Amino acid sequence: MIQNLQSATEAEQDLHIAKHVEPEKLPAMIQPIMSLAQSDAERDMLLLSLLTAAGSCMPNLYFRYGLTGKKYYPNLQCFIVGSAACGKGIANLALELVSKVHEAAPLVIAGDSSYPGFYKQLERQNGRGYIHESEGSVITDVWRTSVANYNTALRKAAEHEPITRNRANNNSCIACPQLSVLLTGTFSQYKALVPSIENGYFSRLLTLIVNDQQAFSSRYVEPANGSNSVMTIAAQQLFDLCQALYKCRPIEFSLTSEQRARLGQHLETAYPALMQVLGVNFHSVVLRMAVHIERIAMVLSALRMADKLSVISHQYSDFHCSDVDYQTAEMIGNKLILHIAAAYRMIKGAEEVSVPKVQALDQRQMLLSLLPEEFESKTLIAEAASQGIPQSTVMRWCSQWIDHGLLLRMAYGHYKKIA
Repeated sequence: MIQNLQSATEAEQDLHIAKHVEPEKLPAMIQPIMSLAQSDAERDMLLLSLLTAAGSCMPNLYFRYGLTGKKYYPNLQCFIVGSAACGKGIANLALELVSKVHEAAPLVIAGDSSYPGFYKQLERQNGRGYIHESEGSVITDVWRTSVANYNTALRKAAEHEPITRNRANNNSCIACPQLSVLLTGTFSQYKALVPSIENGYFSRLLTLIVNDQQAFSSRYVEPANGSNSVMTIAAQQLFDLCQALYKCRPIEFSLTSEQRARLGQHLETAYPALMQVLGVNFHSVVLRMAVHIERIAMVLSALRMADKLSVISHQYSDFHCSDVDYQTAEMIGNKLILHIAAAYRMIKGAEEVSVPKVQALDQRQMLLSLLPEEFESKTLIAEAASQGIPQSTVMRWCSQWIDHGLLLRMAYGHYKKIA
């Protein structure tokens, strides 16, 4: 019966990310940086870039996931895919954000590295690093040489698995690599990095696809509040935060029991709809999205600590995610998995275009499936907000569900699903 409903309009299924994040709900440190973006596409690229870069230099933070309680750290690996002149250059502000941290203790690793060079630098930095390249081909070109392909090392680092070297005169192991990666480039560069869906790096790499073309703008800013000033302040704030975290003992981050239940529900209901469309090979992407979402939530929550530096060392031994940061992280994950699905279709050869088109699933069906058998309006509105659906839109959908016999209004603001 739900198939008979008219699909949502493009406006209702807007696949931009930052458009659905109220600026004041982001950590104060990155709010001024986000204001430098001038389009929805730029805001998407900037937000993902900032979270990736910031997470690369946050020591002593981790969360546990899975039956074994494995530790995960705030390290994201991302590729922003877009055609020329789509504004990918704004992602380079992320490199400025970590500049002061890098000056104090080397962090950035060049993508144009041989495997021995990559390994030695990561080893010197105690397993911590950040690769930032505005042209994805920098890595794939060097990987063509026999001594430079560190694809396996990136895959292991994404899961914090040991990276080992065995040489006649030197055996060594980076026991727990904590490596963040931010690449931008064209889809041909992306496909050179991830040539097939069976490649293990595909499910470990967050993908953001930008179809927008950047309109010409003079983009002049006043020196007093221009990007240099904004980034200098933010870089200092991030440096101070990282210094405070470095001096304290390890801090365990965790979702609340309600947030964990919500995340599990997404894995059990919403995301499998993608596997029905794309096949079982997409399963690993679905499973790893839970880790990506929790990493994003951890970075957002940690950035808020910048306002509480004086109490970090003696107050925090563990901390929980706020509902605001969880909802933001969940919404980002819900959007990004559709971007990854677009890349998946392209890699499989189902689409022959220069930039994959991101397609939304039937959000109404996904949303309804996530709701309990009986629920109140506030539950419906909160679940919709986590997927970037406006309150006015979801209440209209609710009326349509009732009209089509999918819901029964038990009382004002109280509903029950009809099997």
